[in-house]
Amino acid sequence: MKLLIKNGNVVTASDRYTGDIFVADGKIAMIGHDLPVTADRTIDAKGRLVVPGGIDAHTHLDMPFGGTTSVDDFLTGTRAAAFGGTTCIVDFAIQNHGGSLRQAWDTWMDKARGKAVIDYGFHMIMREFNDSLSREMKDMVSEGVTSFKLFMAYPGVFLQDDGAIFRAMQRSGEVGATICMHAENGLVIDELVKQALAKGNTAPKYHALTRPPRLEAEATYRAICLAEVADVPVYIVHLSAAEALEQVTLARDRGLPVFAETCPQYLFLSVEDYDEPNFGGAKYVMSPPLRERAGQEKLWRGLKGNDLQAVSTDHCPFCMNGDYGKVLGKDDFSKIPNGAPGIENRMSLIYDGGVAEGRIDVNRWVEICSTSPAKIFGLFPRKGTIAPGSDADLVVFNPDVSRVISAKTHHMNVDYNSYEGRTVRGVSEIVISRGEIVVENDAFHGADGRGEYVKRAPRD
Repeated sequence: MKLLIKNGNVVTASDRYTGDIFVADGKIAMIGHDLPVTADRTIDAKGRLVVPGGIDAHTHLDMPFGGTTSVDDFLTGTRAAAFGGTTCIVDFAIQNHGGSLRQAWDTWMDKARGKAVIDYGFHMIMREFNDSLSREMKDMVSEGVTSFKLFMAYPGVFLQDDGAIFRAMQRSGEVGATICMHAENGLVIDELVKQALAKGNTAPKYHALTRPPRLEAEATYRAICLAEVADVPVYIVHLSAAEALEQVTLARDRGLPVFAETCPQYLFLSVEDYDEPNFGGAKYVMSPPLRERAGQEKLWRGLKGNDLQAVSTDHCPFCMNGDYGKVLGKDDFSKIPNGAPGIENRMSLIYDGGVAEGRIDVNRWVEICSTSPAKIFGLFPRKGTIAPGSDADLVVFNPDVSRVISAKTHHMNVDYNSYEGRTVRGVSEIVISRGEIVVENDAFHGADGRGEYVKRAPRD
């Protein structure tokens, strides 16, 4: 289909202008005024923003964890993403202990193929590091997996020691990859968890109290030090604490290639939510946990000043009800599956809390929700911008419409919403993926499995 989007307020990370966009063969073909073209469909976007499709660089679809599995698979999760204005995700394939990276990649490709309705790529979670996996890292980069996630948390599950992390960082530099780091001091956290349980402290709020912000800051500093010695960039995932942001800011002020993302939950929710009665605080059990509300404005300043480069969701939903949901930790907070939904709400939440509230401008909104993750993770300029030759991943966004977020109306396959009842200003009205309208008038128009795997480019 050839599309013509007329009269829109076109917004990229750097520009804002009124113009027309002509789409052909899934690509942006022309941009201008009164274009001399013939289209199969013309969309009048007067009074609307036309922005690049959102890129969520941190999701966990169909992921086994803690004796259960996240309830959104690549069909329901990517469909929900599309309704929210996200047109590309980067999920995480997980290497099994003793297994190969190729096996992990094949497994996650099978999960996504035939289901995903928008485009997708993969980071690779490495549970260990050895000579065989080191060799495979280069092979993965050739397949378009150009980032590897390591953990300083979850002993016995994901944690690697500093020596292994350092060697993996060195190898990432050799093959042009980026290391994504889960920065929490997992060994100390485990001791705090044991001490809390020994005292009979089993409620959800103790998940947060046993993961203090200083342990996130310490691990963030340690990750930065290891990356500096290895002479490679590092990307801190789901940064939640102002104390950790301080370490990122200091490193960037010294000129180090340190990058970090935060998530909507850390901008809008707080540790107070763990006190929700009747085990309701379990909704917010995620790692890192929610922090004190006083730190949120520091995160917003980090986003405005580019010490934080992206907002991702860490979408990893588990139902409250049912035998394999959050109820697994009813009598022991350490057994509550870690994770929360958010893939559908990110674009509107950040527009509302950021642009509408005057914390960031509309260009910065586009940058942190699309352009910056595209650049960091090797998707730019195919994605993350509006330019001739780029994929026609576009959102016609109405900044003047408000919507109430609710589990009753969302499209995620989970029985609650972390932002239940919150009114947000700004709604994705028409969502276009590679030139195809996939969402319009609150209805889905795409086909199951139409999403394509995107090979990401290595670092220069």
